[in-house]
Amino acid sequence: MTEVAAETLPVCLRATAARHPSRPALSFMDKTLTYPQLAGSVGALAASLSEMGVEAGERVAVLFPNCPQFVISYYAALQLGAVAVPLHCLQGPEETAYVLANSGAKTLLALNVFDPLIAGVRAHLEGLERIIISGESSLEDVRSFEQLLRPPGGPPPFVSGSRDDVAVLIYTSGTTGRPKGAMLTHDNLIADTMACRQVVRVDENDVFASVLPLFHSFGATVNMHLPILSGSHSVLIPKFAPLTVLEILEASGATFFAGVPSMFAVMLQMRTERQFDLSHLRLGVSGGAPMPVEVLTGFEERYKVVMVEGYGPTEASPVVSVNPPEGVRKVGTVGPPLPGVGVKICDDDMVSLPPGEPGEVCVSGRTVMKGYWRDETGTAEAIRDGWLLTGDIGHLDADGYLSIIDRKKDMIIVGGMNVYPREVEDVIYRLDAVAEVAVVGVPSRLRGEDVKAFIVLKEGRNLTAQAVIDHCAAYLANYKVPRTVEFRDELIKSGTGKVLKRVLREQEA
Repeated sequence: MTEVAAETLPVCLRATAARHPSRPALSFMDKTLTYPQLAGSVGALAASLSEMGVEAGERVAVLFPNCPQFVISYYAALQLGAVAVPLHCLQGPEETAYVLANSGAKTLLALNVFDPLIAGVRAHLEGLERIIISGESSLEDVRSFEQLLRPPGGPPPFVSGSRDDVAVLIYTSGTTGRPKGAMLTHDNLIADTMACRQVVRVDENDVFASVLPLFHSFGATVNMHLPILSGSHSVLIPKFAPLTVLEILEASGATFFAGVPSMFAVMLQMRTERQFDLSHLRLGVSGGAPMPVEVLTGFEERYKVVMVEGYGPTEASPVVSVNPPEGVRKVGTVGPPLPGVGVKICDDDMVSLPPGEPGEVCVSGRTVMKGYWRDETGTAEAIRDGWLLTGDIGHLDADGYLSIIDRKKDMIIVGGMNVYPREVEDVIYRLDAVAEVAVVGVPSRLRGEDVKAFIVLKEGRNLTAQAVIDHCAAYLANYKVPRTVEFRDELIKSGTGKVLKRVLREQEA
C-alpha cells in the first residue's frame, strides 16, 4: 500500500493527483472530477480567496450538503493555511449564528438554497466580511462561487504549513450546552485516516457511496479524507433517501458504504419488489451511534455484505476503533483500537479498570484533538495527562476489543442502581415488531428515576406496552424493566441520525 506525504491535507491531495492523473475523484449527479481536476479547482479557489484577503489562520465557514463545492471549499481553505469551519446544514439561524460568531469566521462559502438562513444571520455578524454563494443567489453583495473557479494567472498560492496546524473546527452537537469547536490538526486527521485505511484495506480501486454528511467528523474522515488519501472514487449523495441510496450503490459499483445505524435500519426494513445487486459492495461500516446487533446481522443477511461497527467521538478525529473485516470480527463490539490509538477504561479517579469492568472510555494518541476552540476550561476537563475522556461508558475484553455500553450522561439511576439504556434497547429490539427504540430516564419521586421506552413500530405491526414490559422482565433485572412505554410515529433525530434523547428527557421533565 503506497504511503502519502503526511504533512498537511492539501499536500496529500496534490500527491494523489500526481499519482493518479486520470482516476475519478468525485462524482455528483452526472458530473465527475478527476484528481487533477479536483486539485486544479482547489488551487483556483484558493487563489481567488487569497486575492480577497483570506490569510493563514483565518477561519473559513463552509455550508454545503455533500457536493463537490464542499470538498473544493474545504481544501482550498486549507491550502491557504486557513481553518475550515463546516456548518451543519440542518441547523437553524440561532445555532448557525453562534458557530459563525464563536469561530470568528470572516468568510462564508455556501449553496444558494441557504440564502434565507444566511439572510437571517448576516445582520447580526459584524465580523462576516465575505459571502460566496454557489448558484443563482437572491442575496446582495455576495460573490459567485463559480466565477472564483477561474484558473489563476500563475501558480496558485500554497501555504506549506505544519502538520500541527489546526485544519478544522468541528462543532460538537452541544447535548450538554453550547456546541464546542473541536480543534483537529492536519496530523490528527491524517493519522486517523491512514490508520482506518490500514484496517479496512482501502485502495485506489474502491468506490465510496458517500451519503454521510461531510460536515460531520465521521463523514469527513471516512468519505472525504480516506478516499482522497487512497486515490479512491467518491460518489457524493446529498441526502439520505433509502431507495436512491440503493440505486446509487448498485449503479456506481460501490465497494464501500458507511452510515449510521438508523440508515441501515431503514434500508433493512424497506419493502421493495426490486432486488438490488450489491455483489460488488465489499464492506459496510456503521458508526456515530450504537448499532443494534439485530440490525447489523439482518442487513448482512439481506444484502450479502460484510458489516463492521466502529466507534469514536469528534474529539478523536473521530475513529477510535473498528472491527477488522479481515481477521477476528466480534459482532456486538466496536473492535480493537486502531493502530497507534490507545484506549483504557477508567473510573472517576482515572484509575484503569480490568477487562470486563465498565467505566469511562479514555483515548490517547495522535488522533486526539488539540483542544476546544477558545475554551481552556472545557479542554482541561476533556483531556487529562494526554488522555481524552470521551464521556462514554464501555469495557474491554481480554483480547482488547471495546464494547460501548452507553453515554455516561445517558445513564439512568434507579434507586441508586445504574441502568444503561442500550442494554434495555437491545432487549426490546429482539421484538420483531420494533423498528426503533430509545430508552431514557424520567423523574420518579420514589426511585429518583424510572426507565421509559419510546418505540416506533414497523409498518403494519402491532404491539402493546404490557407485551414490551413482560418481554423485558424475562431478560432484565426488575429495576431495569421499563415502567412505561410510549409508541410514536417517529423519534426526533439530529442531522446525522442520532436519536436526541436529551429532547425526550426534556419533554418528560
